[in-house]
Amino acid sequence: MASPPPPGIYVPVPTFFSKPPLNEPTPPLDLATQTKHALHLAKNGIRGLVLLGSTGEAVALTEDDRRSLITRIRQEMHGAGYKDYPLIAGTASQGVGDTVKLLQLSKEAGAQWGLVLAPGFFATCITQQGLIDWYIAVADQSPLPILIYHYPAVSNSLSLTASTFTSLSAHPNICGAKLSHGDLSLHSQLASSTIHSMSHDKFATFTGLGQQLLPVLMVGGSGAIDGLAAIFPRTVVKLYEYVKAGEWEHARKLQEVVARGEGLVVGYGVVGAKEGLRRILGLDSECRLPLKAGMREDAWRDWEEVMGELGEVEKT
Repeated sequence: MASPPPPGIYVPVPTFFSKPPLNEPTPPLDLATQTKHALHLAKNGIRGLVLLGSTGEAVALTEDDRRSLITRIRQEMHGAGYKDYPLIAGTASQGVGDTVKLLQLSKEAGAQWGLVLAPGFFATCITQQGLIDWYIAVADQSPLPILIYHYPAVSNSLSLTASTFTSLSAHPNICGAKLSHGDLSLHSQLASSTIHSMSHDKFATFTGLGQQLLPVLMVGGSGAIDGLAAIFPRTVVKLYEYVKAGEWEHARKLQEVVARGEGLVVGYGVVGAKEGLRRILGLDSECRLPLKAGMREDAWRDWEEVMGELGEVEKT
């Protein structure tokens, strides 16, 4: 039986790109900035990294990009003293074979888990049994333990039911889930389940939204894979620690600020995360088309107040 990633706060790291040469539409990887950011996160309490997820623009990366990025992060983390630092690699393929191929590549490059997005292209025709069979086919062949990635907004509104998760949790190579939506009922049903295969040492439930970290932890969630933590790692870790310590007044106050700040990432996605990284941490990055990096000044002004509040927490 595969073990899930350890509990805590993880970051779905953006993929950093440098400016492309003239007349070249595709910016190259910026692995120097990528590793600088990864080490910053590890030094500030982040438990592990999710590479090549939706925030990582995975659908715009080649297999060579994927191999280079995971390999470089693993090497740099190891060299900095973070041996066996948790690395989770995302996939967003529709086919079983393609997904397994990416998981094999990810293992060879140094990842310990895979985060497998539900295949939503034929969402209106897919049954829950079809999803169960798809995930079992992937898990049977995957060289990595996998987590189910449930993100309806990027999966053509495809939803997995609680009973589907329960069925899949019985597979020895499926060890958790990331839920990137606001359905707290589903979080509760999974994280509070008394079914043996759903126990926390076998199946970890992570929220993908830091604005609901406190309630998710209260019902037994393992933590968050949170985009705002890419910019303010110590702040989101502090919120996690307040809840775990039962410091409820501090937790409630900080959750309110985190929830407001999280709107930048929820509202603007990868572009918002990269804008925050540029303005607050000084880490610049292009996006790959069709995304375009950068926010208008008037749009950023809407976020300056809460970013300032989070910055003060980050300093403490």
